[in-house]
Amino acid sequence: MNDRFQSQGLSLACHIAYPSDDAQPSPGIILCHGFPIGPLDAQLSAGTFPQLIDRISRQLDCVAMTFNFRGCGESAGNFSLQGWVDDLRNAIAHLHKVSNPNGVILLGTNTGGSIAVCVGADDPNVTAVGLLSPRADFDDWADHPRRFLEHARELGAIKDPRFPASVDEWAREFRRFRPVASARRFAPRPMMVMHGEEDDSVPVSDARQLVNAHGSAELSLFVGAGHRLRHDPRAVAVLIGWLDRMRSAAVHPSAKP
Repeated sequence: MNDRFQSQGLSLACHIAYPSDDAQPSPGIILCHGFPIGPLDAQLSAGTFPQLIDRISRQLDCVAMTFNFRGCGESAGNFSLQGWVDDLRNAIAHLHKVSNPNGVILLGTNTGGSIAVCVGADDPNVTAVGLLSPRADFDDWADHPRRFLEHARELGAIKDPRFPASVDEWAREFRRFRPVASARRFAPRPMMVMHGEEDDSVPVSDARQLVNAHGSAELSLFVGAGHRLRHDPRAVAVLIGWLDRMRSAAVHPSAKP
């Protein structure tokens, strides 16, 4: 079902799929989109995510949710990294409000995956994270903040010409959140990282940095795959298989994930 929730006074769009009435208690799943890239502008962000969430919910019989970060899709607001972190925290609170999950598994593509591990590291209710083509850092944005600001405006992720009030403060957020350090703190909770070997947007070395920092994360590399792994049937099959293991471990705690 289509829904909305509030994040710091902003109305954000979300899509939630519910399990059957007799489903066993299990973790809820939240899928986070990345920063707009290539020909897709902010308005089209996560356009295909509801179909994937419906499939995950149906196959695993669990509550699953995706949403648009501020500045994207039908959500209000303008992009900032701190704002997106706050949006995910509020999405987790909304999932708990509308359902009764046994923990939360965070999934994310690109920037969404990097934010997922940053938020998960500080939230004990997050039981696992699955990252698709994640960034290891945001240093390239921090190095050229005004250029990136113009890029965000061109994509429509920032619509208000008066935003941000301070470019320097907006840019400082890019070094405030460190996915690699967060992956280290997230351990020993389960983490899986997936990456296309032909990704021309985020190098495979970013995935390896996150895996090495965690220490026991699973790494799946896909030959011939590019950046948008959610459109690769192999990657989706691996993702759902991993989620099934995470769900089984939660339903049967004595079983190893």
